[in-house]
Amino acid sequence: MKRYTARRTPVHRGPAAWSAILPGQSAPVGLADDRTVDFLLIGAGFAGLSAARKLRLLNPGARIAVLDASRIAEGASGRNSGFMIDLPHELTSDDYAGGGDDRALIAFNRDAIAFARAAVGDYGIDPDFFDPAGKVNGAATEAADRLNRSYADHLAAMGETSQYLDGQAMHEMTGSRHYVSGLYTPGTVMLQPAGYVRGLADGLRRDGIGVFENTAVLSLDRQGTTWVATTPGARVTAGKVIFTNNGQLESFGFARNRLMHIFLYASMTVDLGEDALRRLGGQPRWGITPSDPMGTTMRRIDRGQGGNRIITRTCATFEPAMQASAASLRRTAGVHRQKFDERFPALKGTPMEFSWAGHLCLTRNGVAVARELDRNLFSACVQNGLGTARGTLTGIAAAEMASGVESPLSRHFRAEGEPTRLPPRPFSTIGANLYLRVKERQAARE
Repeated sequence: MKRYTARRTPVHRGPAAWSAILPGQSAPVGLADDRTVDFLLIGAGFAGLSAARKLRLLNPGARIAVLDASRIAEGASGRNSGFMIDLPHELTSDDYAGGGDDRALIAFNRDAIAFARAAVGDYGIDPDFFDPAGKVNGAATEAADRLNRSYADHLAAMGETSQYLDGQAMHEMTGSRHYVSGLYTPGTVMLQPAGYVRGLADGLRRDGIGVFENTAVLSLDRQGTTWVATTPGARVTAGKVIFTNNGQLESFGFARNRLMHIFLYASMTVDLGEDALRRLGGQPRWGITPSDPMGTTMRRIDRGQGGNRIITRTCATFEPAMQASAASLRRTAGVHRQKFDERFPALKGTPMEFSWAGHLCLTRNGVAVARELDRNLFSACVQNGLGTARGTLTGIAAAEMASGVESPLSRHFRAEGEPTRLPPRPFSTIGANLYLRVKERQAARE
């Protein structure tokens, strides 16, 4: 018998604001009784729910269960910025372009968006939660403007369109004079991520898939060709298992000392009143990623997505123990306050209703872990900071692998190498956090 035991379960710092601003969920559905299924998924975020939907499409009538240690949309899927991006978005590069021709990756990302769009239609998910509005790379300095132009050239070389926005156009969109320019790309979907994930889970349940919350998997045992997952209240016997828990994969002993656990921090304003909206001006919905990847992401949303609010996301820490500290959250909330006031002096001092940390998992060489790990045990993990699109893709690919189906997507992930090892601790922790702080200072205006 082979056993994998969880060394830790997820710890979240701050509320999952995207879920908190929606109407309350019904009582959590936990797993209370032992059961036997054909497929078990561990993790109910973008990867897990996408994998469950793909398994249902490939295996009509199969018994499928999804277990999550938290409530739906209150883990990482309710703590991101809600950008489902189609174009190259390499966080470790200077301008997102990465190292080469990304046509294949763009096609995969667009497949993920199409898969999500079909789920919105099939499950009756509120279209406000899936808005194909595109996004803007915002530049606050001439140096960042040059990064935008470089990125536009990279896109043009691949036949991709973009639109350059000058400072006045940026002001008309955002109400802010902070930006000197922007680069609009039309393919990004602006999600209300918690609303989309909640709707996906509800649709899967209507399809007969068991989606269970507050049900952490404590251990996983192989018994012959089947697996037994032990939770606090019950056991699940499964023919095949897929880890869809991103960085928490390492908790079960896989890819040790190869995964970079990064926490990004965000704050969200109170619901803005009519007077504040008049002073602000601009359009009711927009999303800005910084031209420098270490800069500040901003979003404005409206009633259809949970209120007239502005979200500020910046600052990162490297946390090998997969837990952000209260001190880091306090520090970064102060930075968010400063970044918001710089961009919107007419709204200076507007209260932030929520501040939170979100867990990202990256590898030094940019690969995912989406493959067969053991007999009938698969993984759809390590999204490299692009959880909405990449999580959807790894979930689809792992579902195909578990179903014995081969596709260009599953071949792509199978062909990726192992994650590169990290330097030993504490050097990796000290070095990574020093690097992040230096890059934040360099991108201060952004």
